[in-house]
Amino acid sequence: MNGQILFPFQETGKILHWHIKIGTTYSLSITDLRNILELNFLYFTKKPIFAPHFDNLIYINQFMYAIVNISGKQFKVTKDQQIYAPKMQADVDASVEFDQVLLADDNGTVSIGAPLLAGAVVSAKVLGHVKGDKVIVFKKKRRKGYKKKNGHRQDFTKILIEGIAL
Repeated sequence: MNGQILFPFQETGKILHWHIKIGTTYSLSITDLRNILELNFLYFTKKPIFAPHFDNLIYINQFMYAIVNISGKQFKVTKDQQIYAPKMQADVDASVEFDQVLLADDNGTVSIGAPLLAGAVVSAKVLGHVKGDKVIVFKKKRRKGYKKKNGHRQDFTKILIEGIAL
């Protein structure tokens, strides 16, 4: 993703200090923090703007995302994101493309398909095939001595989203 994420650094009384990757510390009040937490994406600008008011220091970073159908499941994906999709028949380090794009957002311009976006493609790279956490299936009938215990691990394909083309 573009920009740098703000990280909470330390809390002292009513003032919270945020440590930013470039090493500068800014202070903000609790009310400013409440306003910030309502936003989903907080990123610091690539070139810091030094202004007396905190609202001028941050902005909501614009980036592209898409909602894509991968093996019957819908995922919200962005560039350089790693996701676990249902197992696919693809080799490790192979490039795959998903053309079932339902929605795309390009810097605030939302395109909605009916049902799919024509010409939109999400390209990805297969990182590996993994198994999910074990799910225990336990069946019992009381007072009958009937007990069955089974386990199941779902197969997933770990993929890296390389790009979104509209």
